[in-house]
Amino acid sequence: MITRLPDPVRQYLAALRALLVLTVLTGVLYPLVVMGIGQLAFPAQANGSLVSAEGRVVGSSLLGQAFADSRGNPLPQWFQPRPSAAANPSIKNDPGYNPLFSGASNLGPTNPDLVTSIQARRAAVASFDGVPAVSVPADAVTASGSGLDPDISPAYAYEQVNRVARARGLDPAALRALVASHVLGRTLGILGQPRVNVVELNAALAR
Repeated sequence: MITRLPDPVRQYLAALRALLVLTVLTGVLYPLVVMGIGQLAFPAQANGSLVSAEGRVVGSSLLGQAFADSRGNPLPQWFQPRPSAAANPSIKNDPGYNPLFSGASNLGPTNPDLVTSIQARRAAVASFDGVPAVSVPADAVTASGSGLDPDISPAYAYEQVNRVARARGLDPAALRALVASHVLGRTLGILGQPRVNVVELNAALAR
């Protein structure tokens, strides 16, 4: 005679079987399928959109980075990104673009501290690039919401051409053509503004 298990035990066993099946389906098979599709169809994006220069990985096209010296001073031989509020407060002169401190300054457009900061940045950028202060684009003096934006406006990229050309001894016309080749249009033709990815542009410059 076969003895039936008590109802509570059978319910627990059924729940355990369901847990095991769902764990295999959603925790093992599904991630493997998605990863396989990503590696086959979009290998660059699936692996972090990595950017290489001189045979080594130098960053990701999705994350901006500072091109500065150990004191946080911008290096003239590189195209500079927009300012970043993603700085480690415990590091003196941290230029930002620290993914562990992603975020904005949270200062409103009429905040006197922000106005003072923008005025100081405009003067610094104008002096650094050797241009009039009135020609400095807005993205050269304002940080993004994440502090990790890798893109700048074409206007800011072109503004930096002469300074980078002087620092590297390059033909400004050739460098301007390099910038033009890295200008990206609006997403789907309608979203956002034309932009230049500074990480990719500097990687091309290094190559």
